[in-house]
Amino acid sequence: MNVRCRGIYTTALTRRFLDADHDVVAASDPIRERFDADFGTGPYDVTVETTDDRQGVGVTGAPDAVDRAVDHLDHSRDTFAWAASAPQHAVFDTRVTETRGSGAVCELGDSEGFLPFGNVDAHVDVGDEVRVQVTESAPPWLDRRSVLDGGIRARAGPATLVRGESGISVDTYDDEAGRELAGMTDLLGIEPPDGWGLVWAAAATEADMGALETALDRAVERAEALETALDSPVDPPRRLAAPAATTWVWFGREARFDLDAERRAVTTTMTGHHRVKAASDEASRAVDLVEALETDGGDGEDFPFEAVTDVFGPVAGDHVRLDHGKPDGRRIVLGRAEVVGRDPDGTLTLRREMTAGGTYDALGVDREAGDVAITKVREGRWWYPTVYRGDDGDRKGTYVNVCTPVECFPDAVRYVDLHVDVVKGPAGEVRRVDDDELDDAVDAGQLSESLAEKARSVASSLENAL
Repeated sequence: MNVRCRGIYTTALTRRFLDADHDVVAASDPIRERFDADFGTGPYDVTVETTDDRQGVGVTGAPDAVDRAVDHLDHSRDTFAWAASAPQHAVFDTRVTETRGSGAVCELGDSEGFLPFGNVDAHVDVGDEVRVQVTESAPPWLDRRSVLDGGIRARAGPATLVRGESGISVDTYDDEAGRELAGMTDLLGIEPPDGWGLVWAAAATEADMGALETALDRAVERAEALETALDSPVDPPRRLAAPAATTWVWFGREARFDLDAERRAVTTTMTGHHRVKAASDEASRAVDLVEALETDGGDGEDFPFEAVTDVFGPVAGDHVRLDHGKPDGRRIVLGRAEVVGRDPDGTLTLRREMTAGGTYDALGVDREAGDVAITKVREGRWWYPTVYRGDDGDRKGTYVNVCTPVECFPDAVRYVDLHVDVVKGPAGEVRRVDDDELDDAVDAGQLSESLAEKARSVASSLENAL
């Protein structure tokens, strides 16, 4: 299949796809320089793009191509993949549930979407029924809705057919190249369906006739399929058509280091390259500089990862979110904590002031005003403890969370919870909890058996230690 890759994981993933005898197309200049390979300009079957927060990638394309691509990404035990319920380019009949200053919130079955007022011709209000298309699908771990549009498009690589338009246009600043491409389109002998206009992306100006023909033929096929589905009255809520599938892949710490090894086989790659690049723009630029200054012929494996994290934090005085990921893709923010200490081994001490009400999970102890939670996290550890204390300083209990290897980013501590945990009550009694939830997650296909066995092993060690 043809694969298009973009973002911080591109070099490593390009190597994986090439080694599996797939073709990587529309490659960037750095990728062309790093690989001794032919990179075509043909339309792609699947695109793999780094998410905005750099925590993983979105994989979009033909459903079978997406499944095959995800198989090449899911090599590490702390990699998770979730199929999107609102995939890119899907068409929904939806109902407006509320309006905001700039747009409307719409129900999309298992999720919600956001329709900017500028993306729809008519005025919309609560209760209105509208037909929309997903233009930006959203990863499940982000507190963000998919972006919707009232217009309908059929996309295939550099060719896009727009419903309700006519003629041919080229999205390029090179007028001469655009006119030449428009003329070449007539030679393809492929007519868009009535009522659909053709828009070529700028990349099409560099494609050969065979690639253009394939792209336009696919776009026409998808437009015709959409037209058939659209020939019905709006009837929300339902997903009317899904010309493409989208799967979101989240990389854990082990996965990022595995990707480092793939990249190091191609070019100089410092230890923790992808882990540091996932942290922030500043950290990403620092990685580029350090690797560019590597002049002794080394592969970058001797770079001290700890030195980089010391520079970018978090450090004492900073505040970080506790991003508690779940195996089903959700992210629960446990709150913001102040970093009150950092040990020589990199362990961070985090302090949170708790609000009154309810009880602490599995401890059965009331949560009262004045309580504080002291959490200790260390990069790469498969667990972390939190001690809850009352305003008098007495310990109310200890909760040890078992999770994928912790990553301490400048703004957040991130991991995926593995359900099973160990608690120590105020009287010193030790219990292991939520093994049944771990088993259920395995049965539901959310966790691999190997990852679940690791979680059970960690929990057993913690139980014995406590």
